Amino acid sequence: MNAFTEWLDDSILFTTDAVPVAVGQTLQLVFVPFFFVVLLGIPLGVLLYVTAPGGLAPIRWLNSSLGVVVNVTRSLPFLVLVIALWPLGRLLVGSSLGTVAAMVPLTIGTIPFLARLVESSLREVDSGKIDAARVVGATRWQIITKTLLPEAISGIIAGLTITIIALLGFSALAGVIGGGGLGDLAIRYGARSYDGPVLWSTVLLLIVFAQIFQVVGDYFARKTDHRARRSAGGAGDAGEAQRLSA
Repeated sequence: MNAFTEWLDDSILFTTDAVPVAVGQTLQLVFVPFFFVVLLGIPLGVLLYVTAPGGLAPIRWLNSSLGVVVNVTRSLPFLVLVIALWPLGRLLVGSSLGTVAAMVPLTIGTIPFLARLVESSLREVDSGKIDAARVVGATRWQIITKTLLPEAISGIIAGLTITIIALLGFSALAGVIGGGGLGDLAIRYGARSYDGPVLWSTVLLLIVFAQIFQVVGDYFARKTDHRARRSAGGAGDAGEAQRLSA
């Protein structure tokens, strides 16, 4: 017991506000990039789906070009991407270090990740739904907004859940470049200063945040699962046609 007390007494865990500050920085590193990732990643995913061969508006050169950019960005380890984007971060925010600067690679590195998840969700939409929309004379925009996205919303929410948890992990890596947050705290005090309580506190907090994001995401994914509702209510393509004609 005395050893445990001494272990805590030697830590900065209860003597400074380092942990609350790091929590606030982590939430900034997650939610600010997440906003821009959703804003840009979902349209990019839709564009990848629509322009693919067999899509609503096949454009081979555009789809191939976007695919190469997405694949190259996704293939880079986050730490390498951070280093590669240092000049861009300095150009946009005036510095390559700090919490705000770390948001630049976090955003750019996660947009292609979400785009592929959205594209995958759209591919899972029953082709019969799209055919029914075409039969009633729906435009491409109507098919996208009234058929594809509503039918794929559950999968997209699941993708958003995966994305925000990935951002949480990336935000911890941002500590390597002085980006602040729990990762930076774990490196500076937990690893370099051998502050065990701080190190394990950051681990526990990251686990708690990840679990919260997962539980909330799973809840909304289930609530918006049209397949489950159709199996319960018996809705079919006739209901799809009625919705498009509304």
